[in-house]
Amino acid sequence: MHFAESFAAADAPAGDRLLLPYEARRKSRQRVRLESGDELGYVLPAGTVLRHGDRLLSDDGRVIEVAAAPEALLEVRSSDRMLLLRAAYHLGNRHVPVQLADGFLRLQPDHVLGAMLHGLGCTVSEVEAPFDPEGGAYGTAHPHGAAHGHGHAGDYRPTRGGRAVDPHDPGHGPHRSPARIHEFK
Repeated sequence: MHFAESFAAADAPAGDRLLLPYEARRKSRQRVRLESGDELGYVLPAGTVLRHGDRLLSDDGRVIEVAAAPEALLEVRSSDRMLLLRAAYHLGNRHVPVQLADGFLRLQPDHVLGAMLHGLGCTVSEVEAPFDPEGGAYGTAHPHGAAHGHGHAGDYRPTRGGRAVDPHDPGHGPHRSPARIHEFK
């Protein structure tokens, strides 16, 4: 079994592929099976979410492309862009991971949210598709500019020396105080 603890450059040619659903890509440490059948263990900074198109660098120098596996989702559509924006607002207000696209939204199945979206006037249908939801405002859940090489405006993954770094690092030192052990008398 090989290990990966860092990302490879966005344009590095991949020698293998890792196909995972969203919930599995949210785990920053796990043992997985690659498409080749080889096992890989990866340990990434806590909170790292693997994105479709990310590339991991294995200890043997191999580059592994991460791919979002198709999974059951709800697809929300409306020809009225304002209605779709309202739907996205209400989902965001509930902190639901949402994939944004031109003309539709996707989210993990939830009958209560489906009923709410239908009540807003949206068309809601069940689909099977890869799920790659939008990230937070700081790029923690959808940092795909540098990692994917697509160069979409607004997409961002911090890099140092061409390598992606901890997506939670705002770039100006630690953002949390280190844990302290208190002595109680």
